[in-house]
Amino acid sequence: MECQKCGKETFLPFRCPYCGGYFCTEHRLPENHDCPRLELARAPTEKETVKPVSPQAQRMQTPYEYTITYVPVEREKKLYFSSKEIKHLAVAALLVLGIGFSLGLSPNVYNRLGNPIMLSIFAIIVAASFLAHELAHKFAAQKAGLWAEFRLMFMGLVLTAISIISPIFKIISPGAVLIFGFAGKNSVGKISIAGPTANIVLSAILTGLFFASKQSIFIYASAINAWIALFNLIPFGILDGHKIFMWNKGTWGLAFTTSLALTVLTYMYMYF
Repeated sequence: MECQKCGKETFLPFRCPYCGGYFCTEHRLPENHDCPRLELARAPTEKETVKPVSPQAQRMQTPYEYTITYVPVEREKKLYFSSKEIKHLAVAALLVLGIGFSLGLSPNVYNRLGNPIMLSIFAIIVAASFLAHELAHKFAAQKAGLWAEFRLMFMGLVLTAISIISPIFKIISPGAVLIFGFAGKNSVGKISIAGPTANIVLSAILTGLFFASKQSIFIYASAINAWIALFNLIPFGILDGHKIFMWNKGTWGLAFTTSLALTVLTYMYMYF
């Protein structure tokens, strides 16, 4: 989030208890960000004025009390994007779009797609599938009152860029949604399941469109979504699956089984 005084990007903003604004470390104090309610910070309340205090308490009294709260901003649980996040999402989308084209240019896949227009649509669906996964995480976190924004990761950028030109090596991981705040096991589990759920729903819809229209583009796009969901549901390391498994094993089992079934189903109708 950006400091409301200098505009500096800060992951853990400080909240002013007087004006309610969010600021960086340098501008966290009321006098440093020209707080419009600075008089409340300096002046004692009426109750404090008439309350007798001991000499010792008087010696310990400070000009004002200021409590630092650096819980990521809730913003009334609204969905929002920063200008920096939009730039990162745009770069990530372009890279994943490139992977979509590289997948579609495989001779067997391209012959099934039919023409450059269908190839372009397929690449767009691949990029949209990636964005759906990441934005589902983001929106679930923001609805829980947490700070959540997508950020590019250097190693992920390198691997994704290599994947565009590599005929075998394919990894779609240019970045991830960063989340800050205090969240319990239930919140973490619900945020983690949001991404794979988005891909499972997309895969099911695209599979239905394939059977209704017999257009190959839908089964290939469905397979991409099923694979994204299945990979992320592996209960290991930093993947979504580990957090979901620790939260609710039944939910994890249902999601993993569904994504596996969709992966097998789409594979049966694909030609490489």
